Amino acid sequence: MDSSRPSLSSRPYLARALFEWLLDHDLTPHIVVDAEHPQVEVPRQFVQNGQIVLNLSPNAVRELAMENDAISFEARFGGQPMRVMVPSDALVAIYGRENGVGMVFGHEPVMPQPAESAEDELPALAEVERDADTSQEKEASEEKGEGSRRPPKGKPSLRVIK
Repeated sequence: MDSSRPSLSSRPYLARALFEWLLDHDLTPHIVVDAEHPQVEVPRQFVQNGQIVLNLSPNAVRELAMENDAISFEARFGGQPMRVMVPSDALVAIYGRENGVGMVFGHEPVMPQPAESAEDELPALAEVERDADTSQEKEASEEKGEGSRRPPKGKPSLRVIK
């Protein structure tokens, strides 16, 4: 799992934001995890109906890392220390224990990976700027009733027309 590249999923970003929001409002953040996901590492004795609910409060976990690819931390379960690993796509929900406010993550469309040759298809910045300047000149000359195009003088500026 490579956390150096930005995630194509919005789930880890939303989870981090909701986690911070829950803590800011003195709520206890809990996550619901799909325990049947092949890369999930959770205490199996607490799994019910293929899911497990985990308390992420700072008092309950150590070394919490909410990365783009996974949430990981150390916690004690039945007195036994364990390293927990939850891949981002196994995260089902995050909510506050006290009031249930949070978010359930459904099936999320993933942003397609950009093609390597996509840069060749994009216009260069100079082309975009030149095209924008040309269209602005044309609009200005049409407003003045002029048919000929004159080169721009100085920096472009905005002016209020009443």
